Amino acid sequence: MKTEIAVLAGGCFWGVEEILRKLPGVQETTVGYCGGDTPSPTYEKVKKGDTGHAEAVQIAFDPSQISYESLLNYFFRLHDPTTKNRQQNDVGSQYRSSIFYFSEDQKRTAERVKKQAEESGKWTRPIVTEIVPAMPFYTAEKYHQKYLQNNPGGYNCHFLRD
Repeated sequence: MKTEIAVLAGGCFWGVEEILRKLPGVQETTVGYCGGDTPSPTYEKVKKGDTGHAEAVQIAFDPSQISYESLLNYFFRLHDPTTKNRQQNDVGSQYRSSIFYFSEDQKRTAERVKKQAEESGKWTRPIVTEIVPAMPFYTAEKYHQKYLQNNPGGYNCHFLRD
């Protein structure tokens, strides 16, 4: 079985993880921090919004069961990609919409899916999702992992849009 990795940021990582972990073909999800220049970030540092990191989810998936393109289609449905540095009540650069790509193929796929989302007419404002090279991913503290599984009814502003 082949495994590929995707790293996506779309607001609070709890809700993003909760939706993506349930998709057939997703083998593992890990929440953490990506995209900044602060080494070994912690939640206490990232939540202040000055580390450059986004709350992100690292997804290990089997491409024979779910494609990278399919993951990205879910990604554009589970958050509002038109709000810069915000998802509902969560405000700050740590809640930005980002796709961190690992290869030129992932980059091309991300650009294509973003363009399709822009042309879909589902959004009345421009999509601000950044597509950037993968940077070091730092695993978040243990209590953040599988948070909504361990804390049913916990804070979540994510849902799948049609």
